Amino acid sequence: MALLEIRGLTKHFPLRKGILSGAPETVKAVDGVSLHVEEGETLGLVGESGCGKSTLGRCIIRLIEPTSGNIVYDGADITQMAAPEMRTMRRKMQMIFQDPYASLNPRMRVGDIIGEGLKIHDIAKGTELKARVLELLNRVGLRDEHFGRYPHEFSGGQRQRIGVARALAVDAKFIIADEAVSALDVSIQAQVLNLIQDLQAEFGLTYLFISHDLRVVEHVSDRVAVMYLGKIVEVAPARRIYDDGQHPYTRALLSAVPVADPSRKSERIILQGDVPSPIDPPSGCSFHPRCPFAEKICSEEEPALTFDGDHGVACHLFGPGKTGAVSMPAQPE
Repeated sequence: MALLEIRGLTKHFPLRKGILSGAPETVKAVDGVSLHVEEGETLGLVGESGCGKSTLGRCIIRLIEPTSGNIVYDGADITQMAAPEMRTMRRKMQMIFQDPYASLNPRMRVGDIIGEGLKIHDIAKGTELKARVLELLNRVGLRDEHFGRYPHEFSGGQRQRIGVARALAVDAKFIIADEAVSALDVSIQAQVLNLIQDLQAEFGLTYLFISHDLRVVEHVSDRVAVMYLGKIVEVAPARRIYDDGQHPYTRALLSAVPVADPSRKSERIILQGDVPSPIDPPSGCSFHPRCPFAEKICSEEEPALTFDGDHGVACHLFGPGKTGAVSMPAQPE
């Protein structure tokens, strides 16, 4: 059963322009995304910087209000909820942010940061609140003496552990991890990723894991969705994406992942041109200006995200059930 279902979600940001600057323009950050996340799974969301991943994550928990579409969590459409209802719903949905320092109030002690949600939702008070915060600190690998310290007294990895503890404090079951380890050293990344997976098994958590690092996503995800210029272009079980990704953009991303075996020659797929502007995206398939296989239909008609079982691809030429097979021209690194 899907814990979260996103239907045709869009987020357009209007650009402020002068009186004589012509017609108003909008940035189409998220443009008609439909996804679901099953209870207990980790859905990895990958794509280049600026493709709309973080905006989608913030829209899901309404830190940013969507322009249109529906977000259904556990059977309830949260896009229709008033502020008091949404406040209650946020006990079930939390977020771990990319920058572990900017997301923590520098004027608050760690005990107050983690305990704030407990106070707001009237979950615990006084000695019970402190005991619960100390328990959370210990669970994420910190110590009791950290309770009274300020964020600047911690390393980046420790700050992210504080962010994880804050997300767990209100008993959330769905957590959006937005580039949760991208600001950390590689060795610390592994520790935080292992912690996130251990907590998932212990508390039955469901994750939307947003990242541009395909190695990290492969390590933690059950399914992977690939995003390009505000749209989902491919979604499938993680193993199938990494072994048999079909969309040309997916293949290009995979070719950029470093190969651990030094005896194996790595071949890099070099895409031509720059990512188009989300203010004026291309007609038809948004990837067609950079795709070496593009045909006339690609510039005229937008491909639908079509599924064969659990594998969906938004491409006129490639994907499950289509005759094409991705074999992109490569250049040795």
